[in-house]
Amino acid sequence: MDIKEIQAQGRSALVGVNRGCFEAFAAVYECEVPVVAAVQGFCLGGGIGLVGNADVIVASEDATFGLPELDRGALGAATHLARLVPQHLMRALYYTSRTATAAELHAYGSVWRVVPRSELLPSALELAAEIAAKDGELIRLAKSAINGIDPVDVRRSYRFEQGFTFEADVSGVADRVRDTFGTSGRKGA
Repeated sequence: MDIKEIQAQGRSALVGVNRGCFEAFAAVYECEVPVVAAVQGFCLGGGIGLVGNADVIVASEDATFGLPELDRGALGAATHLARLVPQHLMRALYYTSRTATAAELHAYGSVWRVVPRSELLPSALELAAEIAAKDGELIRLAKSAINGIDPVDVRRSYRFEQGFTFEADVSGVADRVRDTFGTSGRKGA
């Protein structure tokens, strides 16, 4: 569903989209076994929410990560981007809507391996098989333990962000920004 469809359906559509994103991101995070994400090409917006909650990320050399939300009159997924890059870089990427490459995320330690696109799926499956070869009960305990010591409650944090997305929408700020999307010479706040 694109932004024009959401606008045409009214505020309930925005609530539905927000709820869907929230539940999809939570499903990845709360999956009882480790989730290995295989990323190629653009990983933007909701993609950041999904991979930011994955346990391990394998990316192709052409993978690019970012949150263009501000340029489109929205907010969100900073919670998940903060799991991929250091705090100040997250802020710079978020405020500017710029992106980072797979190689950059690998340098920060958030991407396990960067491989040619043709090797992406085999590399991700190889890692998943290595994890799956562990004792199933113990790996589930390990996943619960790691989530339990996570310094950020991703559900609460992302839900907090979503409140500001809704505020931007109902206040008209989101519409104002979307109306200027794609034009040059945009002015800041």
